[in-house]
Amino acid sequence: MDRILSLNMHLVNKLLQDNVISSTELIRACLERAKNIKKYNPFITIIDNVAIKQAEASTDRYNKRKALSELDGLPIAIKDNFCTENIKTTCASKMLENFIPKYNATPYANLKSAGAILVGKTNLDQFAMGSGTVDSIYGPTKNIWGYSDNYNDFFITGGSSGGSAIAVATGTCYAAIGSDTGGSTRNPASYCGLVGLKPTYGLVSRLGLIPLVNSMDVPGILTRTVDDCVSVLNIVSGYDSKDSTSLMRQHRKIRLPPANKMSIKGLKIGIPIEYHCEYLSADVLDVWDEVANLLEESGAIVKEVSLPNTEYSIVCYSILNQCEVASNMARYDGIEFGFRADENSSTEKLYATTRSLGFNEVVRNRILTGNYFLLTRNYEKYFNQALKVRRLISNDFDNIWDKVQLLLTPTTLSTAPLYSDFIKKTNRDQCAVQDYCTQPANMAGIPAVSIPIKLSKTGMPISLQLLGRNLSEPMLLAVAKFIEYLVEFKHNPKYIV
Repeated sequence: MDRILSLNMHLVNKLLQDNVISSTELIRACLERAKNIKKYNPFITIIDNVAIKQAEASTDRYNKRKALSELDGLPIAIKDNFCTENIKTTCASKMLENFIPKYNATPYANLKSAGAILVGKTNLDQFAMGSGTVDSIYGPTKNIWGYSDNYNDFFITGGSSGGSAIAVATGTCYAAIGSDTGGSTRNPASYCGLVGLKPTYGLVSRLGLIPLVNSMDVPGILTRTVDDCVSVLNIVSGYDSKDSTSLMRQHRKIRLPPANKMSIKGLKIGIPIEYHCEYLSADVLDVWDEVANLLEESGAIVKEVSLPNTEYSIVCYSILNQCEVASNMARYDGIEFGFRADENSSTEKLYATTRSLGFNEVVRNRILTGNYFLLTRNYEKYFNQALKVRRLISNDFDNIWDKVQLLLTPTTLSTAPLYSDFIKKTNRDQCAVQDYCTQPANMAGIPAVSIPIKLSKTGMPISLQLLGRNLSEPMLLAVAKFIEYLVEFKHNPKYIV
C-alpha cells in the first residue's frame, strides 16, 4: 500500500476501477499514514470515522460501476480555514479553537459531491497570516525534506498552507486545498517539492473560506503532479451564486494532452528583470536560467521583460492586507461566536480581553496597524494611495501580455530555511522576503503555478513559477506539464515515517 500512496491520482483511480484495491483499504492506509507522520504536524484534525464511512460508500459505488468522478474514493485534505460542516474549523487560533461550522465551503462541497474523501484539516499560520506555518496554536509544521543536526531545529514548510503541503508530500492524501493571498499555496509548494496552483481570482468560489484579505484570497491547490492539479481544478472551479466575487461564466473542463506530444514552438515567455532581486540565491538563479534555456531549446521565444512597479508590491500589499485584516477581524468580539474571555465587568472590557487572549501577537499587530491606516487623517495617505499603486501593478501585467504569453519567475528566493534562522526576523519582514515573487499575482488577480524543478546541492527542492493572463489556466498548466516532463522531478524525500 505504501507504493500506491506514492502514485498519482489517475493511476490510483484505475486501480479502484479495476478493483485491485478498494477505497476502504486506501483510506484506512491514509489514516494510518496520518497517524505515523504526526512528528511533522501537518494536521489539526484527522477525520477517522467519517472518512471510513465515506470510503465504504465509495467502495460500494465502484462495485456497482457508479463512481461519481475520477476523484471518487481518493483522499484529500483541507486547510483549516475552510468551513466544514460539523467538523472543527480553527484557523489555528484560540479565537476559533472550538468553532464548528454548519455548512461546507464550496470548494470542499464540490469535492465531496465528486466522491473525494476528507482525511483531515491541515495546519496553518494563525488566520493564514504568515509564510512559515510556525504561528499555529497547535505548533509548527515541519518539512520532510532536509535534515538538521540540531534535534530541536527543522526546515520550515513555508506558509501559510504548510500543513496542506506536508499532507500531500508525505502521501497521506493525493491533493490538498490551501488558500493563497500573497503566495500561501505556492510558497509551501516550492519548499516541499509540490505543484501549487493559485487560480484566477473568482474562478474558484471563496464561500466558506474564512477571509484574510477578501480582495486577494483565492482557494489554492497542492498536488504532486500537474495532471492531479488539473483534476482537482476541474471539480472545484465554476460559478457560485452565493459568492459575489465568483466569475459568472461556465468553466470548461481542462484536458491536457500527453507531455511528449506537446509543442511550445513560438510560445513567447517573458523573464521579468525585477524578479532578479537582492535576496535571490545562486541556486535558484541557476535553475531559473537552466529552465529558460530548456524552453528556448524546445522552440519557445524567451526574452527579458519589465514590470516596473513590482518593487512596490510588497509595501502596497502590506497596507491593503492590514486594512482588510482590521475589518475582517472586527467580527471576533467574544459575544456572537468564537472564544469568549472570562470577563463580566463591562462589554468593552469583555471585547478587549477576548481579542487580547484570542489573537496572537501577529494578528493583533495587523489589526492595530490596519486601523491606523484607516483613520480619517490617514485614509488618503495610506489606503487610497495603496489602491492606486495596486492598479499600476495590475496594469504592468495587462501591458505585458501584448509582448509575451507567459512569465517565468522563481517561486521563492531560496530553498526552505531552517526554523532557527526563519524566526530571527519578524513575521512582517519574513513575509516581505518570502512573498516577493508570489504576491504580485494576487494584486493583479492572475493565475500562477509553482512547479518543482530539481534539488539543490543540499538536497532541498527548488521550484519555479509560471504566470499568465486571467483565465489562462489551460495554457498555463499545459506548459507547466511540459516543464514537469522536461525536468523529471522525483517526489521522494528521504523521510522516516
